[in-house]
Amino acid sequence: MRFTFTSKASAFLLTSLLSLSASATIETIEPGTPFQDLEPSRNHSLTSQQIMQNLLRNHYAHQRLDDKMSSKVLDILLEDIDSTRSYFLASDVQEFEKYRKELDDALARSDMSPGFLIFNRFQQRVSERLSFLLTELKANAKDYKFDQDESLELDREEAQWATSQSELNELWRKRLKNSMLNLKLAGKEKDNIIELLTKRYQNQLNRVHQSKPEDAYQTFMNAVTRSFDPHTQYFSPRNTENFNINMSLSLQGIGAVLQTEDEHTKVVRLVPAGPADKAGNLEPADKIVGVGQNADGEIVDVIGWRLDEVVDLIRGTKGTTVRLEILPSSGNGSESKVISIVRDEVKLEEQSAQKDIIELQDGDPANPTIRKVGVIDIPTFYIDFQGRMENKPDYRSTTRDVAKLIQELKLEGVEGLIIDLRNNGGGSLEEAIHLTGLFIPTGPVVQVRSIRGHVEVLKDQDPGVLYDGPITVLVNRLSASASEIFAGAIQDYGRGIVVGGQTFGKGTVQSLRRLHHGQLKITQAKFYRVSGDSTQHQGVIPDILFPSLFDKDKIGESALDEALAWDTIRPAEHQKSGEVNRLVPSLRHKHQQRIADNPDFQFMRAQKALITELRDKTQVSLNEKVRQEEREANDDRRLALENTRRKAKGLELLDSLEDDEEEDNKQSGDDKKSTDKADNKQASTSNGKDEAASEDKANSDAEEEKDDEEEDAVLVEAGQILLDYIQMSNPKQNAAVAQRLN
Repeated sequence: MRFTFTSKASAFLLTSLLSLSASATIETIEPGTPFQDLEPSRNHSLTSQQIMQNLLRNHYAHQRLDDKMSSKVLDILLEDIDSTRSYFLASDVQEFEKYRKELDDALARSDMSPGFLIFNRFQQRVSERLSFLLTELKANAKDYKFDQDESLELDREEAQWATSQSELNELWRKRLKNSMLNLKLAGKEKDNIIELLTKRYQNQLNRVHQSKPEDAYQTFMNAVTRSFDPHTQYFSPRNTENFNINMSLSLQGIGAVLQTEDEHTKVVRLVPAGPADKAGNLEPADKIVGVGQNADGEIVDVIGWRLDEVVDLIRGTKGTTVRLEILPSSGNGSESKVISIVRDEVKLEEQSAQKDIIELQDGDPANPTIRKVGVIDIPTFYIDFQGRMENKPDYRSTTRDVAKLIQELKLEGVEGLIIDLRNNGGGSLEEAIHLTGLFIPTGPVVQVRSIRGHVEVLKDQDPGVLYDGPITVLVNRLSASASEIFAGAIQDYGRGIVVGGQTFGKGTVQSLRRLHHGQLKITQAKFYRVSGDSTQHQGVIPDILFPSLFDKDKIGESALDEALAWDTIRPAEHQKSGEVNRLVPSLRHKHQQRIADNPDFQFMRAQKALITELRDKTQVSLNEKVRQEEREANDDRRLALENTRRKAKGLELLDSLEDDEEEDNKQSGDDKKSTDKADNKQASTSNGKDEAASEDKANSDAEEEKDDEEEDAVLVEAGQILLDYIQMSNPKQNAAVAQRLN
């Protein structure tokens, strides 16, 4: 069996309900046109048989096709297609209740008619809502007033289903008014607003009526596969490329992985060292609502567009600029902003491991000792498979590159190492094992449990240890898969201290299976640490937790419905040092004392509180004055937080948030590395092959950039913890080192 080790949890990709070829001519549909019901084909019945056989026999979860599964599939299907309870009527949902204990029987017969009935009804309701919006825009929108005391509830996950068309009409009238107000606050005139929204809703209506039977089938079958776990998915032949999260959605233009969520295009993750990652203005869970070309091109509204159509707009020639209108994940979804990213290719050397040295003050503040700590930043776990197959002596891999960097850092006299795995979504399992082997003698690194219960222990076979000095592993919420295996092994062996944020929690293994019609990605194994703890769902919990701006309800395995649970198996035999565990309470205490008055950590805590407050505010006013006052008040609070931090650090204060956004080198959060950090490290770690003049210039440029760049507060604190560890674990040696440095 060949497993595919995904580099990051592949969040469920809802089939685009509007699956029309981007190059096809789209017929203009008149509002009020009934939706023509779709019918399943024989291919769908044959494929369903194969899918169900694979799921019931080969899925890790060992579920049964029974009434319990039937009920779960119905709930997932309704959640997938109408999560905001804004289209279906209560009477529709009541009608679907007859299938609650019958979908299992239908699946056993390969009868797709219940799933198609629900899909067809949904498309009809979508068509009705879009027709209402188009009619409202034409008849009444010009008379909308924005000085009334009205509000719109944004969070409708637990709302009651509407009992009548008039109740839905009122909801959608408020939604339309909110869309118009957002555009008005963005500076658009009413006539332009009506024109833009009319075009948006007409395009959506046209696409609804171009839906194909394959769209209905894929939507229904993915509700079935998701009842097993969120990483098990069906891909139709036509949509396999569009919905393969590991390949086609890694955009050549900006380096981002996208998915469809309701009518929006959502960012799943950023490719390490890609254009978006470097720009630092796009984050996971942000939603793209508009795309513009170059510095002054018109922003094209892409709400309701197919995923591949949005991708086509974002891609472009290297060196050109694409502007994205986004709904930031840090807000409540009511305010957008426009960002710019320069298209580029992701270069292998920029994704490779890089080194740096940070100099930290230690001892008496009046007469501090300067201590050098090495940093190795690993954006992903990579290997040049082709080079290895061709027996090239210089083929690249994470382990090979890191080994070279460690040797260089030893020569430069560092006292310890920080392995920076922030935002590292994983990659090669083999490299995670080999990298661990640089720091431990031969022994188990990870355990893999199959669907039959067999546990395979994957070991580092090399008895040598390249580096036996003190290490700290720095992680965050976007550290996943292979990163979690490495961090977990270092923690389990007591080989070093893990600090930062709780990791993603992706601990399952998927394989791809060909079907009569399409393919199935199915979960067939689970990862366990040498301690016996699974990395699934829980991830790796650091020895010392840092504040985090990531929303665990939106990002991480625990945020995915039907994610497999955390559990344990028997530990693998391994030699563990008790030194780290013994020192963690003292290290944690010193850390808390240090960050209590640290301006950057105070800023992170205050920023987290503000973001949480704004996210929890699920009702927005439809009164323009109130909305404007709220927006200005929020901007003032953000500016005050930033200036409080700046004042404490002796930095120049800002007059507005726009000034803050222009400072690309600002570094103050745990969830984002400096956009120039990789470049600085490249410039300061020359391999000696360049000419002396070029090397001197590169180092000079790097030093100038460092003077202008704020330090990475989280990285510095990780270094301080490492120095504490050195002091506590060997105080005599530490004193000798300090005396030598002085």
